[in-house]
Amino acid sequence: MTNTAAVRATAAYAALTASHEVADHWCQVDRDAVAKGRPGREGVIACARHVATYTATQALALYAADRVLGLGLSRKRALTGLAISAVTHYVADRQGGNWQDEHPRGIVRLAAKTGHARWLQRDPGAGYLLDQSWHKGWIAVAAAVIGGGRP
Repeated sequence: MTNTAAVRATAAYAALTASHEVADHWCQVDRDAVAKGRPGREGVIACARHVATYTATQALALYAADRVLGLGLSRKRALTGLAISAVTHYVADRQGGNWQDEHPRGIVRLAAKTGHARWLQRDPGAGYLLDQSWHKGWIAVAAAVIGGGRP
């Protein structure tokens, strides 16, 4: 198989997405899941702690994929892609976790402005789906950055 940007990006997406699932659902501890959207220092620290373990999990998966598959990923591109995933994950998770709030903020406000307010009010699972699709959309961007360029 030729080691093209498309192959590297695809492999990076697979590694980042699989590790996203593990990091967001298995590695995240309950106290951080509960507190990460709270206002003030407590929420900032909880979210930062979660994003740190999340990013470490993604970095480990990306490193393993690079080594096992012989992708020859650029360290600079890998760090940039991981930063994109981390920052956008933090932004989403700091939104407060209350998808049915009368005064939305963060990506909840974005969801409402893009016509999803009724869905958020009507379906308790909609917020989670919007959250996960936000993360995976940014993971795709991160993977494209990671896989781009020459090995």
